[in-house]
Amino acid sequence: MQIGMIGLGKMGGNMVTRLLRNGHHVVAYDRSADAVDRSAGEGAAGARTLEELVAELTELPRAVWVMVPAGDPTSSTIRRLSELCQPGDIVIDGGNTNWRDALLDAEVLKRAGLNYLDAGTSGGIWGLKNGYCLMIGGPQEAYERCEPVFRALAPEDGGLVHTGPEGSGHFVKMVHNGIEYALMQAYAEGFEIMKQSTAYPGMDMHAIAEAWRSGSVVRSWLLDLIADGLSKDPDLADIRGYVEDTGEGRWTVAAAIDEAVPAPTITMALYERFRSRMDDTFADKMLAMMRNQFGGHAVKTTRP
Repeated sequence: MQIGMIGLGKMGGNMVTRLLRNGHHVVAYDRSADAVDRSAGEGAAGARTLEELVAELTELPRAVWVMVPAGDPTSSTIRRLSELCQPGDIVIDGGNTNWRDALLDAEVLKRAGLNYLDAGTSGGIWGLKNGYCLMIGGPQEAYERCEPVFRALAPEDGGLVHTGPEGSGHFVKMVHNGIEYALMQAYAEGFEIMKQSTAYPGMDMHAIAEAWRSGSVVRSWLLDLIADGLSKDPDLADIRGYVEDTGEGRWTVAAAIDEAVPAPTITMALYERFRSRMDDTFADKMLAMMRNQFGGHAVKTTRP
């Protein structure tokens, strides 16, 4: 099957590679000429403009995968495709788009007679080797048309689901990432308790992680990554404890609030990421001051 790929960053480039290995014809475009050349070197047809990409896709209806940063880069690309493509063509958004924005993008395409599929995509840098978990929203007919591409990208044993109408794929991926926040936080807190133990100082965190990987009820791919990271840097001395978030956790908490669904674990995991970016905060100073005021507890001062 022919597929156009717009955006040849780390994940987009790896997806092109995986599709080529599975026998698909890929037309690849990126604003970076070097990125286009890399994909062309692997066997893709390189396009220098969006117009050229659309023209190179001769198999109708066309299918174009947009793999650029969420927000205006994605929406502006979709608007341009709505002008270049023909009725019946399919545009797939594989970025981390907010599901509400996805509904707006879908409307732009619908007005032009095009189909919109939103592909929540999980797998990160390991997707090339292991495959990508894909959560696809959009019309059934468009999904079935592109299913060979999805199955080529997904793991051999599954990892693919049609979640429902437009926007649902990004919605499910949003919740997926909220759960990911909470799982990561739980592992981090558990290892911190063991690392700081005064009853059993000096325990080998890497050895514990390796043991948990087999037979334990908390074994997971995240734990595999923990064990691998600890094998390289047991004290994580080269890493600063500053944790970014890319938005999905915030959107998950907002969705929980909208639906009046209690989600304290995911919410606290998000807040802990905010907390990681602060050092010696005013709030912590106030907590220490209050303890001193009501109980005479000692405080650490900034004075020498």
